[in-house]
Amino acid sequence: MAVSGAALAALYVAFAVVAGAVNLGAQRLVLAAAPPPEGLAAALAVGTAAGLATKYALDKRWIFRDPSRGVRAHARRFGTYALMGVATTLIFWGAELAFWALWRTEAMRELGGALGLAIGYAVKYRLDRRFVFTGGSA
Repeated sequence: MAVSGAALAALYVAFAVVAGAVNLGAQRLVLAAAPPPEGLAAALAVGTAAGLATKYALDKRWIFRDPSRGVRAHARRFGTYALMGVATTLIFWGAELAFWALWRTEAMRELGGALGLAIGYAVKYRLDRRFVFTGGSA
């Protein structure tokens, strides 16, 4: 089933919002137990892992319609997917940490995180389409 470019973009944005909410929600849970600055590194790591797993599952099935099956195929694909996410994660972390350093408020930290995620996901789509899900419909 072919999906229009606009519909695909809307779905990708929706999934980015879902994964971003998972990411920031996981961060909040960690930061509730260990507030910044002590808990910030753990919060970033836990949030990033939760968001990455969520986004991979959604992208694989609904954006790129990847038919691969099995542990080996998933491991290879997820590894490449995660690797493509390294640069985009640095964009996200950089924005979030910059906003925290400048304003030292939770609201601005989360705004920086949201902006960093938006920029990072735009870059990540292009990387995933080119290097990860090379046989899909997106």
